[in-house]
Amino acid sequence: MIYLDNSATTRPFDEVISAVTGSLTHNYFNPSSVYGPSVLLQRQIDSGRKQMLRTLGLDSGRIIFTSGATESNNLAIFGVLGAMRKKSKHVVTSIIEHPSVFEPYMQLEENGYKVTRVGVDATGCVSKQELLDALQEDTCLVSIMHVNNETGAVNDIKALSSIVKKHCRQAVFHCDGVQAYGRITPDLSRCDVDLYSISAHKFHGMKGMGALIVKDGIKIAPMMIGGGQENGYRSGTTNAPAIIGMIEAAKICYQSNNSLMNGLQLCKAELYNGLLNIPDAYVNGPDFNEAAPYILNISFEGVRGETLLHSLERHKIYVSTGSACSAKNKKASRALSAMGISGDRALGAVRMSLGAFNDVSQMQRVVEIIDMEVRNLRKYRRI
Repeated sequence: MIYLDNSATTRPFDEVISAVTGSLTHNYFNPSSVYGPSVLLQRQIDSGRKQMLRTLGLDSGRIIFTSGATESNNLAIFGVLGAMRKKSKHVVTSIIEHPSVFEPYMQLEENGYKVTRVGVDATGCVSKQELLDALQEDTCLVSIMHVNNETGAVNDIKALSSIVKKHCRQAVFHCDGVQAYGRITPDLSRCDVDLYSISAHKFHGMKGMGALIVKDGIKIAPMMIGGGQENGYRSGTTNAPAIIGMIEAAKICYQSNNSLMNGLQLCKAELYNGLLNIPDAYVNGPDFNEAAPYILNISFEGVRGETLLHSLERHKIYVSTGSACSAKNKKASRALSAMGISGDRALGAVRMSLGAFNDVSQMQRVVEIIDMEVRNLRKYRRI
């Protein structure tokens, strides 16, 4: 099997599985209890918070553990606005956001907020000028993703957040960092990002676990109340095994980042150079050196993406036709449409996303099989 859908989910590191298993079998206590083993478990979790903050360049701030990216993004958006309790109802986001950001903004619009959606350039990156033009005196919240999950476009969140703070100092800047953390992890001490969302299973942790990083001074209203866990920001029994697994995954990614990124870049280069040798192949997204080194979105003229996906599946090569959250939705990709990509090219798009368990020899095999399958499928295309 060659798995190339790591933007959808990743295989957990062996060390993560061991850490989670140990927590389930030997350290299964409720951290909220007050006897010795529970207190020690809570200390381990709190130590992990500090460790994860340091991976983001922060010595202070809060990490609110959640059930994943969707909850983190929802908590950031609704939590900040709930805490503001202001008359200001102007918010800004981009047209290419993940559904867990895009749809909450749609709900805000339905409830009386004025929403401005910023466009992207031909490479899929958010336009700095459009963001500047979108800002108003009463803008209170801006949400812009770090790395696009479909195209690998990397937004300059340092520059974008700086624009927001320079012209709307009162606005809170939220960033969906799900496709970046663990690989292109930002130094939040050097940029004006106030909230940053992550999800463990995108960087070889467990599903059902995520976090919202909150800088000092940012107020959030809780969305789940009742037990007071997470310092009152997110009630519910602490999912200690998954938290410990995420802390372990974050540590591994942080300590091995140079070798991990080098491996991902070599794999992507093999794919990129090999697949572009196929006639009428088109990359949907930034040039190689501008994009995330682990996401490649590509179309082959005359071949439907879904058809190619199932052809590759017969060889146990697994790719995607877009975001896993909308893979079963037959609508055109919002991200590709925003880039001006439509018609057969959009319908032909497939996404290959890399992880720590991929290697160059696999990519050579993938290029060979795709070349063969594209040639075969083109024989049956309609004229």
